[in-house]
Amino acid sequence: MQILVLDGQGGGLGRQIVTAIKSSVSDASVIAVGTNSMATNAMLKAGADFAATGENAVIVNARKVDIIIGPIGMVIADSLYGEITPAMAVAIGQSHAKRIIIPMNHCDNIVAGVTESSVGDLVNLAIEQVKKYN
Repeated sequence: MQILVLDGQGGGLGRQIVTAIKSSVSDASVIAVGTNSMATNAMLKAGADFAATGENAVIVNARKVDIIIGPIGMVIADSLYGEITPAMAVAIGQSHAKRIIIPMNHCDNIVAGVTESSVGDLVNLAIEQVKKYN
């Protein structure tokens, strides 16, 4: 199973996701794609099998993975303080992969009905969803 983990900013969420996947999903190949090099490096240090940075990396890898996991902003153009381009959001939205979206209430994107949870709790819930497709 190939999993694309997408993150931006400093890569803290992506780092936690990669660590959780590598410790609990034995046959997963993790492709970390950061919107910037700092995010990419954080995920690579966490144990990602492959890593790339930027818009084209999102577009190319969204076509070939089984699961895409990241913050809700990954499907909203211009989110993550402008790090998600319209082309990235379209590529993720049109991917045939399962999308596991973590409901982060940041950058003026508020998910109604979602209670405030710690990032760790959200990552654990996301990993439970990954395991369903393993």
